[in-house]
Amino acid sequence: MQIIINKNAFIEKFAILFLALNFACAQAQHNEVPELQLSDKKVSNSVKNLYYKLKTISKNGFAIGHQDATSYGIGWNYEHNTAPVKSDVYEVCGDYPAVYGFDIGHLELGNDRNLDAVPFQSMRDLIIDAYKKGGIITISWHLDNPTSGGNSWDKTPAVKDIIKGGKHRDTYELWVSRVADFMKSLKTETEIVPIIFRPFHEMNGSWFWWGEGNCSPEDYKTLWIETLELLRDKHEVHNLLYAYSPNKLNPTDDYLKYYPGDDYVDILGIDIYDFKNSEDYIKSVVNDLKIVKDIASQKRKIYAFTETGLETLSTPNWFTEVLYPAIENSGIAWVLFWRNARTDHHYMPYKGHPSENDFKTFKALPKTLFLQDIKN
Repeated sequence: MQIIINKNAFIEKFAILFLALNFACAQAQHNEVPELQLSDKKVSNSVKNLYYKLKTISKNGFAIGHQDATSYGIGWNYEHNTAPVKSDVYEVCGDYPAVYGFDIGHLELGNDRNLDAVPFQSMRDLIIDAYKKGGIITISWHLDNPTSGGNSWDKTPAVKDIIKGGKHRDTYELWVSRVADFMKSLKTETEIVPIIFRPFHEMNGSWFWWGEGNCSPEDYKTLWIETLELLRDKHEVHNLLYAYSPNKLNPTDDYLKYYPGDDYVDILGIDIYDFKNSEDYIKSVVNDLKIVKDIASQKRKIYAFTETGLETLSTPNWFTEVLYPAIENSGIAWVLFWRNARTDHHYMPYKGHPSENDFKTFKALPKTLFLQDIKN
């Protein structure tokens, strides 16, 4: 009789424990945050925070970005400017862009300035300043041709020469080490700055030495993977999200032709410019962003409009009547406009520009998010 009582007591206690464990598991599943599937498993907390920030932004609108936004503008240069950090965007609409683009071309050479004459020390200061203000940083790399010594637009085939076994492999590893040192130097007093790194972009175009016709898709993928592994594993750079961004797609183009694999890409993007034919531009933007969106959804990745613009903004109301309707419901996390270098080469309005009022109207639209909109 005593044994039966103990057995019943045991069964009762086991049942209670079983129910409690089931309840705890259900609660854990309900509250669980999905594990990040990023290319770097040791990524910094600041990068994780950026990733979730980008996901949140994409559900509410899209962050507005500008290349070299605070490095220089029409009639001014940060290096020679004694006033607080300046921006053509701020001068026009009273707020900074949410995304700041920079380029590290010529860092690989050991130069103290990039290919657009921006000092790397100034760039470092501006990146840290933008991040402290709540901004998002994206960096491209227009690196020189390691085989010919020409610039990025020198089409001399070079990729075979810098992947493992290539005759310029040692040179390339030195170049990557300089990139690693720069990325790791981007620190505030309390944390490392998270960076969206976008190397070897527009690879389906033929104008770069890493592009279509100048290297095979297989060699391109190898270069991407080996570059990431050098940064992540050899140099222990853990503050990067890696973005893959082809150029505008032709009807027969495969977006994934040069794609190195899900384990080596964190963000999908695309670059599309308006070459003063707004009808074709709108068709390309709507079509190509839909392709990127579908692929990103299948792969559970963030996606963005990584470069765009209309040089000199010669089309009236371009921001509100051409661009915004095309991207309003696209689901992109951000859109990056190219740089303001000169009056004959700029992609954002500046004070006194004919598009100034159109840009202010663009800013007031529901889904355009500037710095103050994304700070929290």
